[in-house]
Amino acid sequence: MTAEEILDILEKQVAPVKLSDDFCASYKMYDNSGIIINCGKKISGALFSLDLSEAAVNRAEELGYNIIVTHHPAIYGGISRFDLTSSPQARALAKCLKNGISVISMHLNFDAAPQGIDYYLMCGLGGKNAKISAAVEGGGYGRLFEVCPVSMPQIIENIKNNFSTERIVVYGDASGEITKVASFCGAGCDDSNIAFARQNGAQVFVSSDLKHHQIAELVESGIAVIQLTHYCAENYGFSKIYDKVKTNLQIGSSFFFDGRFA
Repeated sequence: MTAEEILDILEKQVAPVKLSDDFCASYKMYDNSGIIINCGKKISGALFSLDLSEAAVNRAEELGYNIIVTHHPAIYGGISRFDLTSSPQARALAKCLKNGISVISMHLNFDAAPQGIDYYLMCGLGGKNAKISAAVEGGGYGRLFEVCPVSMPQIIENIKNNFSTERIVVYGDASGEITKVASFCGAGCDDSNIAFARQNGAQVFVSSDLKHHQIAELVESGIAVIQLTHYCAENYGFSKIYDKVKTNLQIGSSFFFDGRFA
């Protein structure tokens, strides 16, 4: 099995890279998904890791695997220099090249897939009957959905259990029963998504990496905010994707969980 064949399985089972391209074209975004490093070797095994970290590369080597599938792009923007003395990213990339480890990154296409990372964030929050904030043909991002009547303490407890995290920050007051939640995986909070949540009656807004003025606007609008770590909000869905595709890989595989960021 080759890197190209691994990519083909991921595109057919989850979402093609074209979905990322279409999303970027529609919403003026940037991405770098697909095969990032191709060492041209027969694949011995695949490690799935949200990020291309040194720890993930070390784990792949321990297992004897020579491809890593990440969600976040291993190379996002242009790289002007490789400084192995101070850049963890450069060290991870250099180690992959030195040891013949290929890398595939599936970013916005996995976010926006019909059963992608944003979808699974909703599922982990107990959601159903979603309305999509930003849609393209074949997928979409950002969801407003119904939940069975639940209190804020119950939501928090469910998040701790489902997402394996204790790092949860709550702003605002959502007393009484909550029935409508808006969620956006990763750093998905912007003006359009805040407006989407407000216009559709969200009582709670769930995302990561929110800025102070965004939190303030939501709370002033009467919408409580639950801020998760970027890692736990996306690793949950990425692990679900791994569970879905692993049986079709026909090679050894493993999922790398980095508890430092959960």
